[in-house]
Amino acid sequence: MHSTPADGRAGIDAALVKRLIAGQFPQWSNLAVTPVEVDGWDNRTYRLGDDMSVRLPTAAGYVPAVDKENYWLPRLAPSLPITVPTVLAAGIPGDGYPFPWSVRAWLPGQTADPERIDDMSQFAISVAEFLRALQCCDAADGPVAGAHSFYRGASPAHYEEETRRCLAALADRVDTARAAVVWEAAVSAEHSGAPVWFHGDIASGNLLVADGKLTAVIDFGTCGVGDPACDLVIAWTMFSGESRQAFRQAVDLDKSTWARARGWALWKALLLLAQSVDTDRERAGAQQRVIDDVLTDHDDFG
Repeated sequence: MHSTPADGRAGIDAALVKRLIAGQFPQWSNLAVTPVEVDGWDNRTYRLGDDMSVRLPTAAGYVPAVDKENYWLPRLAPSLPITVPTVLAAGIPGDGYPFPWSVRAWLPGQTADPERIDDMSQFAISVAEFLRALQCCDAADGPVAGAHSFYRGASPAHYEEETRRCLAALADRVDTARAAVVWEAAVSAEHSGAPVWFHGDIASGNLLVADGKLTAVIDFGTCGVGDPACDLVIAWTMFSGESRQAFRQAVDLDKSTWARARGWALWKALLLLAQSVDTDRERAGAQQRVIDDVLTDHDDFG
């Protein structure tokens, strides 16, 4: 997620949202429309009055998530221990905006920055408990991992070519020999269990906290049914030391799943490092730390 206000991608701004609301949901047309403090990349979110929000995809590739979330969130919510978004209305293209969109109940809380969390190990356990509950939801008719989930829930091998390109580009900055071993272990560790629900983007920006504790999980746009390994990436992107160990124990998944999870984390960190290595020292340093931790994790547990 990004901390800047709406930048007009796909022509989205507060005036457009006001027009869409007035034309399709006139009962809310008198409510203020304001950008949220922390917004996303795939979707733009605006606060609607005090109790609602409007969520609009920024490009065609994110459109499948709209109907998916509208249909599945109310079906998953009763089985989950943490609040998830409540969809109040489904909007249609209009006023020059070409995509479906939605109105949701406003969820209080702030994104899960470490300084807002009282006990990181307990927070890690809460995230793991949410994932275990999600994995226990009935997956029989759920959306099978594929393009709609950007292949989260499938094998990380989908990103083989991209990962190899990044390894070649970063040969002077990453221990590419060790990284290649981790990647090869990930793509060879096939998922053999029953397909289960996954979120697809468990990250600090999609976890809300209040009073130091996890209160909500948002942005199910990449969710689906398949391999849950992609949901373990947070072990390296947010947790460390005791909290990482607490998460590992609480989520209780097998060695093969963790091998694939390391592949997902490595692919994304290599990609982000390659994009930022010469332009954003802070971001590049964060991705370098993720890569180092993933390689060490493979040495310790692989």
